[in-house]
Amino acid sequence: MFETISLAVDARGVGTLTLRRPDKHNTLSARMIAELTEAAAQLGDDPAVRVVVLAATGASFCAGGDLTWMQSQIDGDAETRRQGATALADMLGALNALPKPLIGRVQGAAYGGGIGMMAVCDSCIGVDGPKFGLTETRLGLIPATISPYVVARIGEAAARRHFLSARLFDAAEAHRIGLLSRVVAPEDLDAAVEAEIVPFLACAPGAVAASKALVGLLAPPPDRATVAATIGLLVDRWESPEAAEGIAAFLEKRKPGWAV
Repeated sequence: MFETISLAVDARGVGTLTLRRPDKHNTLSARMIAELTEAAAQLGDDPAVRVVVLAATGASFCAGGDLTWMQSQIDGDAETRRQGATALADMLGALNALPKPLIGRVQGAAYGGGIGMMAVCDSCIGVDGPKFGLTETRLGLIPATISPYVVARIGEAAARRHFLSARLFDAAEAHRIGLLSRVVAPEDLDAAVEAEIVPFLACAPGAVAASKALVGLLAPPPDRATVAATIGLLVDRWESPEAAEGIAAFLEKRKPGWAV
């Protein structure tokens, strides 16, 4: 039984995987990361599932890392931090490798890890209005674990701009750089997601899976060495004085020492 997400499959074989921590803006806790990894395995192994929609409840799609998870990273040693980053990397890898089309239903804001979740979708439909951001450098951190998927999605130029500056951007820019496939009015979101689903239901499921694998062959996902390198870079950042100051300032709701 899941606590932080829900999973349902309709008669057509459309699975809906929903983030259900609206009071926490669907931030990624250790529990949610583990449940998403488990759900991805279930969906991938179920031959009845043809398409998967990744959705969320509440005002935000996913606002990044959970405060409790972040506190555990602060209080833990290097191995604890490595384990946390590895769990996140494995979850993103499981969603990215899902042998079914994965459609993001982005009804609200996304930051940090939420951008990573968008980047592993095969397409994302979002509403006009929310803000997005890769805000890690404001905390003295880097978007390391999500970076292979985000860079693959938005390209080097956009990654340089957004990784370094932590600037917020709107749905129009998310569409321009490739994070969102389409931007619609909030009242049109479900119809737009349905329009994205329908073409897959006319295709042979095995051929769809093979086509996704073909894309993975031509534009391969990060290998274990790359994943390990990004985890190592993040662990190093967590141990820096900047990260200590950045996280402390965030938790204390003040500006870090470097902010002007």
